[in-house]
Amino acid sequence: MDIGTIIGVVMGSVLVVGSVIIGGGDITKFIDYSSVAIVVGGSVSALLICYPLNELMNFIAVVKKVILNEQRNTGEIIERIVSLSESARRDGILALEERLEEIKDPFLVLGIRMAVDGMSPEVVEAVLRTEMDAVETRHDMGKSVMGALGTYAPAFGMIGTLIGLVLMLANMDPEKIGSGMAVALLTTLYGAVISNLFCLPFVNKLGYYSEKELLAMEITVRGVIAIQAGENPRVIKQKLSTFIPPRFRKTEEEL
Repeated sequence: MDIGTIIGVVMGSVLVVGSVIIGGGDITKFIDYSSVAIVVGGSVSALLICYPLNELMNFIAVVKKVILNEQRNTGEIIERIVSLSESARRDGILALEERLEEIKDPFLVLGIRMAVDGMSPEVVEAVLRTEMDAVETRHDMGKSVMGALGTYAPAFGMIGTLIGLVLMLANMDPEKIGSGMAVALLTTLYGAVISNLFCLPFVNKLGYYSEKELLAMEITVRGVIAIQAGENPRVIKQKLSTFIPPRFRKTEEEL
């Protein structure tokens, strides 16, 4: 679970609500269901126009990935690869087949299984990199949908404000101008909050997770190829450790 994301969302929400309360405002004045319907409903409608329905069905999974994502530890991946290389160097690469059950990473299992089956390093690398490209494409789609929502929410907030202003001016009543203007502006507020507190930060967090996952996969690809080449486990560890920032390298290696 990503504690930072949860803290950020909660803190941002508390600051928005708290600013209203501290300013002496009535929080109930900031609740308008028609404004919510325009912003949320309009944004969802725009997404349905932009993307196929099957892609939007994965939207909940994308949100869960931001909140519940568990980062892969690159140090543990390197140690696993080094351990496998030691077994392959000592007992032969076919001995790795007996260790497949203990590997939880399906990407690493795919690479080791192809190596055990005797596929050439070129074929193994090509298959693994194709898998990486597919993962990156899925990640880009998730970021695209979330980013689109972050774009449309403020736009429909402005549309809702314009609708409110038109209705207010069409039924001009000097005594209700203030309250009418306040309600009209709520849709802009909702759109801005949805975009800047949720959607756009989520896009950046998805991008961060994508880079980390692709980095882990790149380490795996190079590790599998090195195992196939029969490289010394110490050399493999040294080569793969270069993917870890120097200030973290010692800590990662001690895991």
